[in-house]
Amino acid sequence: MHNYFHRDGTQSAMLSEGDRAPTFELENQDGGTVSLADVDGEYAVVYFYPRADTPGCTTEAKSFRDQFAAFTDRGITVLGISDDPVADLAAFAEKHDLPFDLLSDPDGEVGRAYDSYGEKNMFGRTFDGVFRNTYIVDPDGRIARGFEGASPDGHAEEILAAVDELHA
Repeated sequence: MHNYFHRDGTQSAMLSEGDRAPTFELENQDGGTVSLADVDGEYAVVYFYPRADTPGCTTEAKSFRDQFAAFTDRGITVLGISDDPVADLAAFAEKHDLPFDLLSDPDGEVGRAYDSYGEKNMFGRTFDGVFRNTYIVDPDGRIARGFEGASPDGHAEEILAAVDELHA
């Protein structure tokens, strides 16, 4: 595992390339169950975001929405994960016409498995929350690439470029 430092100086580790991607089963915005095993044999993008319908998270989700055809053309499944309740995810998906699964990880269990959930400091408060990290999972269920503290703007394009690199 690699150690990374967040902008606020706290240290975190991320899963390394080649690590087995932790499996999960979570509820999506429609109340259905989605599992990482559902996409075995294909590439998947698993992106963690702090809060539905906040400015950065909306920018990031819309970048995936706007590039969604490019992901599906390449056979890539996009999964967004936050600790928001299902109802909030449903409202977020509907408001911004998001065509991919948004998954609810209410206790941060999956986020922790992906080194994407833990102590955060914001506005003088300390609390547990989701880190804005993204992983590309390869068809064998292993981490192909990891992006720590991703910038929401243009993130989908960055991921597509990385996938194209992996295919080259």
